[in-house]
Amino acid sequence: MDTAVSAITSKVYLVDAAVEVRRRLARLLGAIAGVEVAGEAEDGDAALEGILAADADIVVLDLRLANGTSLELIQALSRTHPAIIKIVLTNHTARAFRAACEAAGADFFFDKTSEFDAACHTVAGIARARLARP
Repeated sequence: MDTAVSAITSKVYLVDAAVEVRRRLARLLGAIAGVEVAGEAEDGDAALEGILAADADIVVLDLRLANGTSLELIQALSRTHPAIIKIVLTNHTARAFRAACEAAGADFFFDKTSEFDAACHTVAGIARARLARP
């Protein structure tokens, strides 16, 4: 791949306990120009290591993971790597969950049932903005 192209590719890391959801996201996001799915995990511990190893720009994560919640992961990324965009895509959409994610440092919050496409469009918009930078 051309170095100039790879320098502006948005690397997305997927974190969800459900392999089916990760597959669907990988297929949809991987089809977007300027987006590379850089890896995936089902739990927060593996995710943090993978996100950093992949040098991810964007993380799409569910609130519930195989080993608990993603709140600690969101907090850790916000504290140590604030430039990584954190997009929560979850079925746990009560106001308290949304507030907890925002307090932890999530950049976006989407309902997995009704806003799946909106989350994908948000990733596409971020990738387009990165591609448009001089």
